[in-house]
Amino acid sequence: MSSLQFNSLLLDISNQLTEKQLEDLKFLCGDMLGKRELEKISSGVRLFQVLTERMKLGADNTDCLSRFLTQIQRQDLAERLESFESQADLSDVLPDKEERDKLGIATEVIVENLGKNWRKMGRRLGLTEVKIDSVSKRHPTDLEETTRELLKEWRRSRGAQAQTQELIQALRACMLNRTADQVEDSLPSC
Repeated sequence: MSSLQFNSLLLDISNQLTEKQLEDLKFLCGDMLGKRELEKISSGVRLFQVLTERMKLGADNTDCLSRFLTQIQRQDLAERLESFESQADLSDVLPDKEERDKLGIATEVIVENLGKNWRKMGRRLGLTEVKIDSVSKRHPTDLEETTRELLKEWRRSRGAQAQTQELIQALRACMLNRTADQVEDSLPSC
């Protein structure tokens, strides 16, 4: 993704912020920027420029802003920002067909068996708390759909490097050996 696309997204986010939401964002950034700097900021665009200059925001570094947007009750904007980063992280190449098939089988087994341990699994797979919270808000009452969404987010973040073996290792690290065994048993033998 180009910096033009990222800046365009930031401009759109800025345009959707109310004055109160901008003030709330500035308050949340207080420790990073300082009072004098904050007093000079009168728009979301300027805030984003300063955060970028301070290396707190970039096309590959949206977690901080995403977390702040969530805290000011703008989950919709946080999700757009996360979606942009996920697309930017993706390699154009997907895992080969055999690995995609294995990942599909593993996903179904994990969805059926993971249950309330999905957050632990997400952390073990390296997803950020912001992404995990975003998944949680999309399906607050359905553990299976939450797990499916979590694994989809992980696959998006890993692109061509997504491997079934990584899922099995994460399950074992979470002490979910029975589910890991079920995944291994369900995979076609090589």
